[in-house]
Amino acid sequence: MAKFDGHGYGMAILFVVIGAILGGILGQLLTGVEALSGVMPYLVNTFPVFDTSAFTINLYVIQLTLGLAFAPNLMSILGIVIALILFRRY
Repeated sequence: MAKFDGHGYGMAILFVVIGAILGGILGQLLTGVEALSGVMPYLVNTFPVFDTSAFTINLYVIQLTLGLAFAPNLMSILGIVIALILFRRY
């Protein structure tokens, strides 16, 4: 199995995904804080990296609709960085 500093790649991907989600949620929660009102619009503004339009596969028994979009904000990127630091440390 492939390793990433003593841990598997699957665990590293899990840390990155959870860090991105928690960073995005934290950014949305902090938008209501009055002291950060000047900075938060920049931290929660999303930057679309890629966006594939949804397509449908009809198999006559099952119909699948698939699409993918990746639009991180600065808080989610900060969450990814913190998650990678924690992953490498522990």
